[in-house]
Amino acid sequence: MRVPVVADQDLPPDPAPAAAPALVARRTAVPAAAATIAAVHTALPPHRYAQDDLTEWIGDLCLPPGADRAVLRRLHASAGVRTRHLALPIERYAGLGDFGRSNDAWLAAGLELGEEAVTGALREAGLGPDEVDLLVCASITGVAAPSLDARLAGRIGLRPDVKRVPVFGLGCVAGAAGIARVHDYLRGHPDHTAVLLTVELCSLTLQRYDDSRANLVAGALFGDGAAALVARGCGAGGGDGPLGGAEPAGPSVVATRSHLYPDSERLLGWDIGAGGFRVVIDAGVPGIVREHVGHHLGAFLAEHGLTPDDIGTWVCHPGGPRVLGALTDALGVSGDALDPAWRSLATVGNMSSVSVLHILESIRKSSRPEPGTWGLLLAMGPGFCSELVLLRW
Repeated sequence: MRVPVVADQDLPPDPAPAAAPALVARRTAVPAAAATIAAVHTALPPHRYAQDDLTEWIGDLCLPPGADRAVLRRLHASAGVRTRHLALPIERYAGLGDFGRSNDAWLAAGLELGEEAVTGALREAGLGPDEVDLLVCASITGVAAPSLDARLAGRIGLRPDVKRVPVFGLGCVAGAAGIARVHDYLRGHPDHTAVLLTVELCSLTLQRYDDSRANLVAGALFGDGAAALVARGCGAGGGDGPLGGAEPAGPSVVATRSHLYPDSERLLGWDIGAGGFRVVIDAGVPGIVREHVGHHLGAFLAEHGLTPDDIGTWVCHPGGPRVLGALTDALGVSGDALDPAWRSLATVGNMSSVSVLHILESIRKSSRPEPGTWGLLLAMGPGFCSELVLLRW
């Protein structure tokens, strides 16, 4: 079956970003920021498809011949996704055959997208690749040794002494956790520059002839992409980019918090076997979010003299409509506070660890929060865990 590629002009424009709520004055001293986000750049594969056109193709790939497609169609219609980008043209997926071929495709496409994301972010920051001191690279949709970061180093001109941290296993939380770990590093190396790269090609993990609800949900929600973030320590200077001038271009990282939830290992992750990565998505995820995340977030903000009402910009991982609904309830925020996450889900799907960086990039380029605006970036992932990053523009 031939599925048409969607052009930008075929889609309605995204709504204008909602105005940020007024900030509440606090008499709390702001901790000195260790890291300032100088640039974020997303790289998307050129193969872009409308959700409606992908539904029957995914049915051909994942359902046994002659199976009823009613559940599949309901999942796709209610996923909140309008378009997605795939690592490969869809006619190539049926020929992948096994995990080895899928992983080879992940490596080839991941290197191309990773290079585009990192070079784009460095260009926007006005920095050269020889100025990067640390490269953190996260992906949960493929494996390689040497890792993606090692293979990219020579392609993009990183120094031979660049520090590298390849990360596997964090999944959707890796974008937020990556920022937090970069922040930790720059606290100890304030004159350094760090790059976080996330590469997720979720479409290459879909299991053929697997009609489990988890596999069908993944086929309805996930998209492919890569994103890179450049962060600089408080003592970094020089270059032609934002931190070489008078005003930083992006928010500073004020504080971070990690949380593991007990007895929740089977909520989210992979079962890894001969066929590759078989997704685990438990229906209890929204319940955990609704019950626990708001409490932990409130306690985290209170340590800094803040409440959710003080947050002017929310950067939340778009796990799906039910997860975003649970987050809205848990955070006690207005209905439009998570609009950036809903827009990202609609236009590119859930891109796992890439999503929060994609949302942060869109906020930086569209709504441009006023100086002094507080932001909260959060994501959840296998473990089950959450990661909170407090930002200030």
